[in-house]
Formats: sequence, structure tokens, C-alpha cells
Amino acid sequence: MSRKKSRMLARIKSGLLRLALGVTGLWLGGIVVFAFLPVPFSAVMAERQISAWFSGDFGYVAHSDWVSMDEISPWMALAVIASEDQKFPTHWGFDVAAIQSVLDSDGEKAGMRGASTLSQQTAKNVFLWDGRSWIRKGLEAGLTVGIETVWTKRRILTVYLNVAEMGKGVFGVEEASQRYFHKPASRLTMSEAALLAAVLPNPIRYQVDAPSGYVRQRQQWILRQMRQLGGEGFLREHKLR
Repeated sequence: MSRKKSRMLARIKSGLLRLALGVTGLWLGGIVVFAFLPVPFSAVMAERQISAWFSGDFGYVAHSDWVSMDEISPWMALAVIASEDQKFPTHWGFDVAAIQSVLDSDGEKAGMRGASTLSQQTAKNVFLWDGRSWIRKGLEAGLTVGIETVWTKRRILTVYLNVAEMGKGVFGVEEASQRYFHKPASRLTMSEAALLAAVLPNPIRYQVDAPSGYVRQRQQWILRQMRQLGGEGFLREHKLR
């Protein structure tokens, strides 16, 4: 290899290393800052907005309205735990049994979301792009360890509820509550919270304002799970309220 090519290769490697270190630094800084401050926008919000612009949809606006946990109905917090991650208060970011179950049943067919905890989903939503690549899952795992180390469980839940996609251009529970029920998130009923949680697996395909039979069935299942968990007492027991 010529000396010129060697220098060029060295520069490329140096540039990639600096880029990787820079991105890692931004992620670490974000984890620390967002432990206290509201998340102004998430990576998934940015991805959706840019994608809409590139497709010519200039009317699309990814919008979120940050609220504290005290401004969110306890039913909403319980609904997402019941529907997405019932071990959330006790695990360290990963549901090992669920991951093994998905791997045993072929992760590509079953969908890795089935094994994703609220912590993992929060890490992905805030810092990464949407999709199912193993590279993204690896980065997600590292970020999950970071937020589980720095953030409290209550903080993770607060951030999740403020950035989760709940419809086209609708991010976060306050925006969803205002859009679909015309009231603040603090006033969501148990049934309304369960309906919002029911669309989380695919908020583009499933619609809160035009729920399919499947969404209604899922809503009823979530309501049963919420009652079995113990209602608001479950949140108080694990210091999530």
C-alpha cells in the first residue's frame, strides 16, 4: 500500500473515531442533562419530521407538550406498565426471560419489541432511530444501561410518557390527551389511558380516534391487567407516583 493511501486510510479511521467519540459524548451528556430537564424533542420525532419533509408532506408536524409526572393521570402510568412492561419496577433495564422467549421463537418473526422494556423503548425513542437492526439494538442496550444507572424509575417513566408516539405527529401523553379527548393528561380516565396504551405497539397502524376491533380487545386486556396489578396502589408501592 502506498504512503498516500496509508495516510488517507489513517485520516478516515481518525475521523470515524472522532465522530464515534463525539456521538458517544452527546449521548452521555444527554443522559445526564435529561435526568433533570425536559426532553425538548426525541430522535424518533426528528426522524419522523425529516422523513415527512423528504416525502413532500410539509403539513406534518411532530409535536409534544412536556408535563411532569404529577400532571399525568396515574392511570396512564399504570396502563403503559400493564401493557408494555409489567416487570418495570424491578428489572435493571432488560427482561431476560422475554428476550430469551423471542430468540427461541425467531426474533425477526416475533418482533424484538415483544422483549423491549420501557427503559429500552425510552432509550431508543430519545437517542436512536426507529427500526429493528441488531446494530440499533446493541446501541440501545448500552444506552439503556446508562439511563438505568443515572435516572430513577420514575424519571424513565416520565420521559417515556412524554416522548412515546401515540399517533401521526402525536408524541407524549399530554399531546395525545388534548388531541383525542380534549382535556389534559391529568384527567385521563382508566379506560382512556388503556386505549392510548393499546395503540403503542404500532401508533401509525392503530388509531385512538378510530379504534379497530383488535385495539378494543387490547384495551380490555390492558384494563384487566391494570386491575390485577393492584391499581394505583401498585404505583405507590414502587414509588412511581
